[in-house]
Amino acid sequence: MPRLYLASGSPRRRELLEQIGVSFTRVAATVDESILPGEAPTAYVERLARAKALAGLAALPAHTDACVLGADTSVVLDGRILGKPRDRGDGLDMLAQLSGRAHQVLTGVALAHGDQCVVRVVSSDVHFRVIDEAERIAYWASGEPIDKAGGYAIQGWGAVFVKYIQGSYSGVVGLPLCETAELLSLFAIPCWQVAAN
Repeated sequence: MPRLYLASGSPRRRELLEQIGVSFTRVAATVDESILPGEAPTAYVERLARAKALAGLAALPAHTDACVLGADTSVVLDGRILGKPRDRGDGLDMLAQLSGRAHQVLTGVALAHGDQCVVRVVSSDVHFRVIDEAERIAYWASGEPIDKAGGYAIQGWGAVFVKYIQGSYSGVVGLPLCETAELLSLFAIPCWQVAAN
């Protein structure tokens, strides 16, 4: 069984892998996350997930029997990717745009091993209730949305804005576990390796 490496610094992705009992080691993988001209959101997350997995694999010694998992998550509204807020004004504007509407969360997950790289993209619809101005200001002041795609965290305080989702909750958090487990099984990496306490 190849050793699994996670090409992500996201604590949420680490927690999700730990949740399904998968042993892994972190590996650094730096990629340019700029959106290419005319690039569709689905193509963007697929490209970045693949690039992160391949960059992580390239960072390891050549003789290592390793699988590297890379992932990327984007919030999409009206076909536009909402990245991490640039500043307070941008963050408050994002929340105002999402208020009372549905948006998509796309997560690409890739697993690279040798000369293979398999990618899946999972799309979920997230439906927000109306968020008034005072709530947007208070939420921004909490500090939680500062480094989050779309300016909110469904696994944190931002959960109070979510009326319902259609799709993968773990995918919205940052790693769709069903699809990730399927990818891992392609390379004989089992879930539930680490017994729950």
